[in-house]
Formats: sequence, structure tokens, C-alpha cells
Amino acid sequence: MQPILGLAEVLRYRKRDQGDSSNSSVSKQEDDKLLDIIIRNAKRLLRLEQSILDVARIESQSLRLDKERFNVIEKIQNVINDFGNELSNEKIQLVFTPSQKEPIFVNADKVRIFEVISNLLCNAFKFTKEGRITINAEKKDTQVLVSIKDTGLGIQPELMPKLFSKYVTNSSLGTGVGLFISKSIIEAHGGKIWAENNADAKGATFRFSLPVSEQLPS
Repeated sequence: MQPILGLAEVLRYRKRDQGDSSNSSVSKQEDDKLLDIIIRNAKRLLRLEQSILDVARIESQSLRLDKERFNVIEKIQNVINDFGNELSNEKIQLVFTPSQKEPIFVNADKVRIFEVISNLLCNAFKFTKEGRITINAEKKDTQVLVSIKDTGLGIQPELMPKLFSKYVTNSSLGTGVGLFISKSIIEAHGGKIWAENNADAKGATFRFSLPVSEQLPS
């Protein structure tokens, strides 16, 4: 809350001091930057609130899924577009390389799957200072396999056995509930989620699978 309140007060006092007569483009650009920070932190707070509510729903076994048939590849692209509007890091390249051009349909909760992909991408960005984050989606038999590979710090060996447990994190900025929530969502859909360090000792790869939806009759 501190950045939101602090920067909002800066804008308020600046507007009061400048009055309506100031139309400086420089001042407007500075104000826009402060507003961007406020919006970014407000969204972060909203995600935290949603995470707390999700944990409560999972523990009370009241997590609700509103399933519908949709294309996973299109949903991943939506998440990437959303991240592109929020994150700007010239040292990190975000690449989406689906193994096939054809749509891959699942019968799942679109909002919840968006949440899982967002959680995994947030983690990848959090622990990657530079390099590449690669997302892949492919159909294997009756499953769709989604992977997010980064070139970051990797997963510490002592964290690996409890990685998807509640309140487990290696970041001072994290709450340690994102992977716990993601695991619960994927398993509620009949899928699996797991992670491993990359063979070249550069970063980690998170993967999850979901059952593929059968084609609708024509």
C-alpha cells in the first residue's frame, strides 16, 4: 500500500501547487510515470488479495471451477500480451514457441488457467535477471503439456521437495502461495504440475498438463 498512498499524495500536492494553468509536457510525463507505478502496485495488491482468497477456498474445499472449452494457445498469448503491458525489461526476452500451429482445446476454467500461467511467468521473471523465458505448448496423446523455461537462478535443492507447499519461497518479495494455488488448480482439473532445474544448470522449467477436450461433433 505504501507506494500507492505515497505517490498518490505526491500527485495531489503537485496538482495543488501547479493549479490548472500548468500544461507542461514534462510535468505530464512525470505524472504519467507516477500513475503507472500506482497502477502497477494496485494490480499487485489485487493479485495478493485474490491469492489470499484462493488459499481460503482451497483449504475449505470450496474452490469453484467454471469450465468452458477454449484454445490453450490463444490463452497463453493473452497472458503474454498482459505481461507485455506491465513489464519492460530489455535484458529478458519472452518467447512463445508452440510446437504446433493447430489449436489445442481443453475444457477448463479459463480464468483459473490464466492465473496459473501468470503465476509461473511471474516466478520466471522474478528469478531471471537476464536471458530468455520460453513458453511452449504441445499436444501429447490425450494431454496438453505447457512448459515455461527460464535462464534464472534455478531452484535450490532444499526447496525442491516442498516447492508446491504453502508459504514456501526463496524471494523476499513473494508470499509463497502462488505455486501452492497453481498446483491445486491444475489438480482440480485432473492435471499435473512439476518443476526441475535445467540440465545446463541455467534456470528452471515448470510444466503442467491438462486433459485435452475432444472435438465437438460437426
